[in-house]
Amino acid sequence: MIGMPDLKTALLDLLYEVQGSNIKLIIGGGFGIYLREAPVSTSGIRTVLREWPEPRSTNDLDLFLRPELIIESAKLKPLQEAFQNLGYKIVPGAEKYQFIKLGPGGSEAGSIKIDILTGPRSLFHGTGVKTDRRRARPNPSVGIHAHPVEEAITLEKGLRSETLAGRLSNGEPWTGEVFLPHAYTFLMMKLFAFRDRLNDADKEFGRYHALDTYTILATTTDDEWRYALELRDEYEDQPFSIEARNIVYKYFSATDRLGVIRLMESAYWRRGLQLDEFMSALQELFPSTIQTV
Repeated sequence: MIGMPDLKTALLDLLYEVQGSNIKLIIGGGFGIYLREAPVSTSGIRTVLREWPEPRSTNDLDLFLRPELIIESAKLKPLQEAFQNLGYKIVPGAEKYQFIKLGPGGSEAGSIKIDILTGPRSLFHGTGVKTDRRRARPNPSVGIHAHPVEEAITLEKGLRSETLAGRLSNGEPWTGEVFLPHAYTFLMMKLFAFRDRLNDADKEFGRYHALDTYTILATTTDDEWRYALELRDEYEDQPFSIEARNIVYKYFSATDRLGVIRLMESAYWRRGLQLDEFMSALQELFPSTIQTV
């Protein structure tokens, strides 16, 4: 079974391979949330919520590429070579934007999967990048595509730099730099992910997305919160911001709403977590646009 140390090693290997290039990796998904928690938990900095759930496990890496790397595709060559050098193979059906490194003996057990993502398709208008709902294709091709995340409208806003230190898969120590999306960006993505997975049994009916929404807010510092409110106001008229507010109202505005129910059904939920404060903060950041009588 893949654990956080395995993913950390895989990421350090990747950072080692692309050292000296223009590639700055933005880490999303469950591992990105894990990386958010660690420095805040030991710093004593005040956060939006005092009570945090136990970090959940994950078995893949979500790597977001800045749109400029897709547009100037030659800059992606070191990443393509890194995947090749490290033994990653393309995932059939998701060619060039999902890669997998099989476990011992070539089995899927213990394998590591990497998803390559980027910002919304609108960022590529007027460029040579060809896009559809599934992928952004650099031109000329360098063997890497990226899956556009339409709701990541603030992908490059407020990125947080984190130093990742540990050992490479060969045992050598290594330190590299990664970037984490701002809490507002993370929350936008998780709200849409919950909406899209709430009826999907293979994805636990969105339970871990609901949990992640709580965890992101719980680990949001005062400075992040202030900037999140600025982003809320700056992007309030954007369609995806409006839809995010509707998602919060429909699923996270009361204890009998499905998002809150799914959150409390999570294996990581425990008594003592601040449910009322969570709902209040989420609704402040994504206030309802629905008028009630």
